[in-house]
Amino acid sequence: MSFVYLFGIFALGAYLLQILFGLKQIKHFNQNYQQLRKKGKVAIGRRAGKIKAGTIVLLAVDPAGIILDARKMQGVTVLAKFKELPVYLGEDIHYIDKYHPKVQKENKLTIQAMENAREIYLRTEAGNYTESQGVSPVTLMKIQIQTWKEKIYMKEKRSAK
Repeated sequence: MSFVYLFGIFALGAYLLQILFGLKQIKHFNQNYQQLRKKGKVAIGRRAGKIKAGTIVLLAVDPAGIILDARKMQGVTVLAKFKELPVYLGEDIHYIDKYHPKVQKENKLTIQAMENAREIYLRTEAGNYTESQGVSPVTLMKIQIQTWKEKIYMKEKRSAK
C-alpha cells in the first residue's frame, strides 16, 4: 500500500474521531446548560479561540441578577470539559467585569468570556439583544479578493496618469 493511501486512511480516521469527540462535547455542553437552566436564566459568554484555547462561561442567574451557579469550559481540543467556578456564587452579574477583584484573578480569555456573558445578559435584560451572524470564511475570502482587486485597479489608475 502506498504512502498516499496510508495518509488518506489516517486523515479520514482523525476526521471521524474529531466528529465523534465534537458530538460528545456538544452533549456535555447541553447537559450542563440544562442543569443550569433548571436554576434560572443562563448567561453564556464565549471567547472563541482559533489558535489559542477557546473559553465558554455559563452563569445561572436568578431574577435579581445574583449568580446561582457558574461553570467554565476552556481548551484547545474537543476533550475540554466544564469545571465549576464556585468563587462567583452569590455575586451580582451586573458587576462582573474586568475590574471585579475576583475576575482579575482569572486568565485573559476567561475575563473576556465573563465580560461577554455580562454584556449579553445586560442587553437581553434591556430587551435590545439580537444575535449577530458571523461572516463565513468564504465571505471573508471574497471580501479580501475584492479588496485586492480594488488596490490593483487603483495602482493601475495612478500609474496611467
